[in-house]
Amino acid sequence: MPKTSARLLSLLSLLQARRDWPGALLAERLDVSPRTVRRDVDRLRELGYPIAASKGPDGGYRLGAGSELPPLLFDDDQAVALTLALQLAGTSGAGLEEAAQRALHTIRQVLPARLRHRVDTVRVTAVPQPEARVRVERGVLVALSAAVHAREELRFDYLHPRREGPPRRVQPHHLITWGGRWYLVAWDLDRADWRTFRADRIAPRTPTGPRFAPREVPGGDVARFVTEKFRGAQGWPCRGEVVLHRPAEEVAEFLSDDLVEPLDEGRCRLLAGSWSWSGLAAAIARFGVDFEVVGPPELRAAVADLGRRCVAAIDQPPAASPPAADVPSRRAPKS
Repeated sequence: MPKTSARLLSLLSLLQARRDWPGALLAERLDVSPRTVRRDVDRLRELGYPIAASKGPDGGYRLGAGSELPPLLFDDDQAVALTLALQLAGTSGAGLEEAAQRALHTIRQVLPARLRHRVDTVRVTAVPQPEARVRVERGVLVALSAAVHAREELRFDYLHPRREGPPRRVQPHHLITWGGRWYLVAWDLDRADWRTFRADRIAPRTPTGPRFAPREVPGGDVARFVTEKFRGAQGWPCRGEVVLHRPAEEVAEFLSDDLVEPLDEGRCRLLAGSWSWSGLAAAIARFGVDFEVVGPPELRAAVADLGRRCVAAIDQPPAASPPAADVPSRRAPKS
């Protein structure tokens, strides 16, 4: 059984991790008896933590919130994760660099010396992507997030540089980041279709509209939906399937949104796409391993054509290097 002080910290960390905890589950996680859990909860209450208890066979505990709540507890992994997140906040495009630095300084001051030393060793230089230079007002992000959370219809002016139009009426579903920019994924009520809007071009109007029943994005996966949306309604125009003679975990390191599935220890199935069949064939060949084309026939033809061109390139005699062009001297004439 762990010492009382360590057990109290573990109990407090668990109570902060979720809203409700059954007493039996807490006892199992801490490897103690339910009676010990009750005693430890009483000790935390004496320290000022408002912990509510429910009676009965399914009774449990809940850590309350309020102005009297003592400082929150962070374990090692949580402290490192929070430090990294605050240092990377400057690349979000939301103008949070100064606020993130102040938050990091405040949190550092209340950490124990051991954790403070570990946090001080976590230093990264966050370089924003070029697209992140377009800033989004924090008030806009808060308004969009609130509408998404409340499932309330949203009206806004869309400040498009090439055209102006009437206010848009949408049902906001997701606020996402892509390539350093913020986007709102919403159901456009006037066009009866899904749309993505750049958040830096949105000027919300108040008040918000009525509540709505949430819809499911096409395919049920917002990440995949947005990926295909930015590439066109049908995704990549050329998609094919091959079997690579290489472990799936090694292939996955070189992929972005293509799909890879392990077949055995040395082979995997790859579903990939490109703007052209020749480009897809070259992308598959770059893995430098044997492979079999599953389909479609267009990919088979592109691979055969790529192989023919590669063989022809090495069968040709090497071309003579062109003579170097005479370059006028930049040296100043002697006087």
